[in-house]
Order: sequence, then structure tokens, then C-alpha cells
Amino acid sequence: MPFVGMKVGSLSKRAGVTVRTLHHYDRIGLVVPSMRTGAGHRLYGERDIRRLAAVVMLRGMGMSLDEIKTALAARGRTDAAGLRELMARRAAMLKVEIDRAREMQERLEGLMRLMKSAGKVSAEDCLELLEMMSMMENYYTPEQLEQLKQRRETLGPEVIGSAEKEWPELMAKMKQELDAGTDPTHPRVQALARRWKELVEMFTGGDPGIAKSLGKLWKDKGNEMAGKMNMPWDPKMFEYVRKAQEHMGK
Repeated sequence: MPFVGMKVGSLSKRAGVTVRTLHHYDRIGLVVPSMRTGAGHRLYGERDIRRLAAVVMLRGMGMSLDEIKTALAARGRTDAAGLRELMARRAAMLKVEIDRAREMQERLEGLMRLMKSAGKVSAEDCLELLEMMSMMENYYTPEQLEQLKQRRETLGPEVIGSAEKEWPELMAKMKQELDAGTDPTHPRVQALARRWKELVEMFTGGDPGIAKSLGKLWKDKGNEMAGKMNMPWDPKMFEYVRKAQEHMGK
């Protein structure tokens, strides 16, 4: 069935562009309906609709109407090949936007979890939490951050929330044994060291590279990390845990 053209109201509904916008495009010569009904009403033909699609996509790329008008005049066409090219460019831009939105979503979700753990929501706390997120990005490679993201998705929010709640308790118990001078080979310390290892492996997925980055982060920024997450901390704790873990299973 041949295309008989569309009135402005119908095109507005189908294209998601307001009638007012279509009228404006018509006035400035950007998208001008090229057909008319028997009664003289304007109709948009196939070529007009292809041009409108190009305009909408270019607007989505951040171009002004004047820039779009110049670009379309220079191109001299809005045929299928031209639209495919625009679609490819727009799709590439959308992918970048989606990746950024996903990154922002993950950052916000991380902040919400940390806020819940800390029980604080002041502006200063938000800034401190953002600083901590930035610290993590400085210590992990993009590939490791992607692995950690996938690991979080695999574990799910309930497991992650439970682990985040357990860490401060585990650190407090370990620091208590450290302060008391308990030998790392003592069964009580051994049990804590075993659970420590389990939680680290849960976070890292057993990846030695991520484990190394995690260790360096806590070695360099342990006081800051612990302070922001309300965790007890002592620089000697890692060495104490390492010695305890060396004797596990012996």
C-alpha cells in the first residue's frame, strides 16, 4: 500500500514530537511538509519523515537547530544510507551515556550502602564517602572494577549487605585479640582468621590480582577506610592476620 502522507497531529503522536515543535520546524524550513490533501491541509511525505528522524537524532547528539540545518544541507540527503549512518553515531553515543549512567548508578548504590553502614547522611559524610569511592578507583584497574561489579551482581544485595555488616564485628574481635596479645595460633584467632579469609575471597572471587589491590588499598589507606566505615583499625592487624592464616590447617 503506497504511503499517502501524515497530518501533523498523527505524526506528532507517532514520532513523539509536539505539534508546536513540528510547526516550528516548518516555519524555519528545517522539516517542511511536502504534500497536501485535497482540502489543502499539509501532509508529511516519506522524505519529510526521514528528514525529521535525522533532525531528532542530531538533536539527541547535542546539535543546535542551526547546526542541524547546515549539516543536512551539506549532506544533501536523508536516504536510508544516511539514516543508518546517523543511527550508528547515535547508538555509539547512547552506549557511552548508558555506560556512564551505569557507573553513576553503581557509585550511588555503593554510597547508599556505605551510608547505611555508617548511619550518617551529612554533606561532609557524603564527601568523605565519595573520596573513598575515588580511592577504590585509584587502586583497582578498570578490569578489576568490572570483575568486582560482576561479583556483586552474582552475590546479590542480601549477601553483600550481610558481609558489610559482619566486617566491623570481625575486625573488632580480631583487634581485641591483637590488643590482648593472643598468639596467632590460638584456636580463637584461627577461627577469626579463617572467616577473614572467607570474606576476602567472597569479595575478590579468589582473584589474586584483586586481592593484591585490596591489600595495598588497606595498607596505604587503612586508617581512612576504617574511619569512614566505622571499623576498628590497627596497622598491625594485617600482619597479625597473615601470621594466623599461615598456621591455618597446621
